[in-house]
Amino acid sequence: MKKKKYNRQRDNSPVKPEKMSILRFGKPEPVLTTGTDYSDVWYDNEANHYTLPIDRLALAQLINLNGQHGGIIHARKNLVMSDYVGGGLTRDDMEAAVFDFITFGDVGFVKIRNGWGEVAGLAPLPGLYTRRRKTGEFAVLQQGEPLIYQPEDVIFLRMYDPQQHIYGLPDYIGGIHSALLNSEAVIFRRRYYHNGAHTGGILYTRDPSMTDEVEEEIERQLRDSKGIGNFSTILVNIPGGDKEGVQFIQMGDISAKDEFASVKNISAQDILNAHRFPAGLAGIIPENAAGLGDPEKAEATYKKSEVHPLQRRFMEAVNGDKEIPLHLHLNFKTDAGNGAA
Repeated sequence: MKKKKYNRQRDNSPVKPEKMSILRFGKPEPVLTTGTDYSDVWYDNEANHYTLPIDRLALAQLINLNGQHGGIIHARKNLVMSDYVGGGLTRDDMEAAVFDFITFGDVGFVKIRNGWGEVAGLAPLPGLYTRRRKTGEFAVLQQGEPLIYQPEDVIFLRMYDPQQHIYGLPDYIGGIHSALLNSEAVIFRRRYYHNGAHTGGILYTRDPSMTDEVEEEIERQLRDSKGIGNFSTILVNIPGGDKEGVQFIQMGDISAKDEFASVKNISAQDILNAHRFPAGLAGIIPENAAGLGDPEKAEATYKKSEVHPLQRRFMEAVNGDKEIPLHLHLNFKTDAGNGAA
């Protein structure tokens, strides 16, 4: 777009008023905090199932947004699976079930029946798409009509939520904001360096000697300097111009008081607390000479207080069902070689 600029005429004729122009380089982007707010669980008559207490897609995406949170989810799953011996679920199916249970707070196992109605196998339902109906049925959403399973055909485990008793709720909810803050601090830092180590600003020009061509060339250079190559230098030559005719006014400066390290450390600690996960097993680098203690002792304590109870929950839910034959029972072992139950 051509912007007119009127300079003082040499014959001292009246100067026409100049039109002020404002350019914005870059646009604001939404912060990825939507979809993780509590909502009342109510029955959606149109969809014919209960709504979720929290957006599961947001919970699934959060794993990939934050290194600490995602790493702990995988570590918790691996610790549970480290003692899995076998049973009615393949290792891949069992791993998927544990991962969904930790991520979403519940998981369902569907009973696969043979021609005589006997249970011949088990399969985990995808937690992201599983919904419950007021009739007790379970619906798995898909394109077209959902898959419907009768309540007697599904073994359903859920973490307790005092606000509703339809679905489960994961135990790390209190650390979601810290996980988001941690990832947003990294995103901001990346954008800061990607933008040429500044947070943006105002390019102020007031030199009456600047021609339209010079102004347009500066605009072009600024547009080309974004992203890759943003450290390039722009030369502005205005013969006889004012030395302060072109100024860059920075709108923010993180170098004055950089809280990046503090935000990262504090939010990472909050995430560990939300998962009740030992720092020594999370790859945290100790900041003091004392270190983080013996990781083997930390692992043994964590497995005793967190992992084994979760293993017993799976075993009791499946093995306690009278329809499940003995050869489909889930089996975990402790370090001593005995069953986890």
